[in-house]
Amino acid sequence: MEDITLFNVTIPAFIYAPVVYFVWVSILLAIKKFVFSRVERFASKTSSKLDDILFSALNFPLVLLIFVSGIFIVGRVSPIQSDSEIFKYFLVGFRITTVIAIILFLDKLLSNIIGEYSHKIDILKASGGVAKTIVRIIVISLGFLILLDSFGLSITPILASLGIGSLAVALALQPTLENFFSGLQIIIDKPIQLGQFIKLDSGEEGYVEKLGWRSTWIRMLPNNVVVIPNKMLVDSKVLNYYYPQTEMAVLVQVGVHYDSDLKKVEKVTCEVAKEIMKEVQGGVPGFDPFIRYHTFNAFSIDFTVILRAKEFVDNYLIKHEFIKKLHERYAKEGIVIPYPIRAINYDQEGAKK
Repeated sequence: MEDITLFNVTIPAFIYAPVVYFVWVSILLAIKKFVFSRVERFASKTSSKLDDILFSALNFPLVLLIFVSGIFIVGRVSPIQSDSEIFKYFLVGFRITTVIAIILFLDKLLSNIIGEYSHKIDILKASGGVAKTIVRIIVISLGFLILLDSFGLSITPILASLGIGSLAVALALQPTLENFFSGLQIIIDKPIQLGQFIKLDSGEEGYVEKLGWRSTWIRMLPNNVVVIPNKMLVDSKVLNYYYPQTEMAVLVQVGVHYDSDLKKVEKVTCEVAKEIMKEVQGGVPGFDPFIRYHTFNAFSIDFTVILRAKEFVDNYLIKHEFIKKLHERYAKEGIVIPYPIRAINYDQEGAKK
């Protein structure tokens, strides 16, 4: 770096270079602080967190670029030939710093987004750290390839090697990848979510305890956990007791004697059912139970009592209490629940002998 002459005064490089650098960096830092303070004040009034995350991720990389750009500006304003070695070093340093700043920005931006919104995505609640690691590896790898390409190094062989290697890995990890993409399908389609009670066509039923990258954990009512690969879950028929809402009908099958007064049976049964709805935890007090006769059976007239529970597991206690109270009330009212009857024709049996 050479001295410069200004107004017939020779200024040594070791004097003007730091001054130019200091002035340039100070001006840009002041502008950044002014702009950021205004924008952050506006962002704090918005309901979205994305703008806060964006400015938080942009802060350090921007400061880094400002300090490095000062060196670049010193090189531009000083009497250095554009084809000199020093100027080339300035360009290389500025290029490297720019790529590093972009990598740092994207890494922090994506990591903060995952950290902020992971609680809203079921699969990230338990695997947020894994997702951050994967994103970080991808960002750094792409930044490294861009850096090599900016230096004129061919990245085609590297990409070709990565393509062949990725194909080999994909074939080796085919079951794992199937479960991984099945997990993504579950997230997007949302047939099930954490905390919901489901039943599979294979018979397992319980609460969804965990949605992972490879498998889904279901805590059954005996408090055991069954782990199901996501691929099997996607291919299965799933009965979700929480869709379209958690409340559900509770059906109880009852049969009374043919000599019963069916109007009285309906009145008494509905009275008992209303009491259960109000007294038993998990019942829906505002629901008006009703019955529907449906079958002339071999020894009884059968009907269905329709009650309502707040969620699936409540139906067990509701049925339990309803059957006890209905049996007691029927005994008081003289309503008979008949035993199964089997008639034997003795004449016909004797004729066979």
